[in-house]
Amino acid sequence: MYLKFYGLKELPFNITPDPRFLFFTQRHREALDSLVYGIEHRAGFMELVGEVGSGKTTICRAVLARLPRHIETALILNPSLNETQLVRAILGDLGVGKRRRDRLDLIEQLNEYLLDKARLGINVAVLIDEAQDLTAEVMEQVRLLSNLETDQHKLLQIVLSGQPELERRLADPSLRQLRQRIVVKCSLDPLDAAETYVYIEHRLHVAGSKDLGLFDEEAVELVHRVARGIPRLVNKVCDRAMLAGYAAGAKSIGRAEVKRAVAELEDLT
Repeated sequence: MYLKFYGLKELPFNITPDPRFLFFTQRHREALDSLVYGIEHRAGFMELVGEVGSGKTTICRAVLARLPRHIETALILNPSLNETQLVRAILGDLGVGKRRRDRLDLIEQLNEYLLDKARLGINVAVLIDEAQDLTAEVMEQVRLLSNLETDQHKLLQIVLSGQPELERRLADPSLRQLRQRIVVKCSLDPLDAAETYVYIEHRLHVAGSKDLGLFDEEAVELVHRVARGIPRLVNKVCDRAMLAGYAAGAKSIGRAEVKRAVAELEDLT
């Protein structure tokens, strides 16, 4: 609605996890580099933790885009799976026809696939998003999948991505075997005030704006305060503020437009 008015080619504050819009704070860059390095060097288990809306899914998709072609990947976005469904989902995302139904047979099929890929020098990685919601039984199945290995290296690299509850889940004594196998650990913190300013400019630039100062300083300060530096909430507030600015015919976004946006948004938690 406001694209032409503000000279944009696409929506700058869409909340979908598009890697093109990924804004690299130092923590985001370290997380991306660490996960790519860990997968390439067959680290086995890796962990990515961050608050809701901090950019975990976007980081996961950026990892998939960054990995070289000799690494095959599966991205599991639905944590509401049982043990058998998880293995079937992994096989399905890897493009492997599931010839068997029994979980042990499916694991054997996955192992055969991984061994075939290893003989060809191909590495395989699985990224599991929202991993804090996995049941204890599925967590144990994930741990068992890490046992698929040769004498030289792990056949399957596994990234668990989740909210801070994932860290608390892994602290449970019953999951200590899984916790001890995590080699790479990354965390995403909220944006600080300066990063929020650059974040907004970055997304406007990617969306084609020629006016990177579209949001004035007072507007950005208020966005940062109400969104608490969480990128997804920054996007929600900025998108609604631009809509308010368009409705008012304002060529720049100020504190008034942000206040109007916050008043219209019901959920900023």
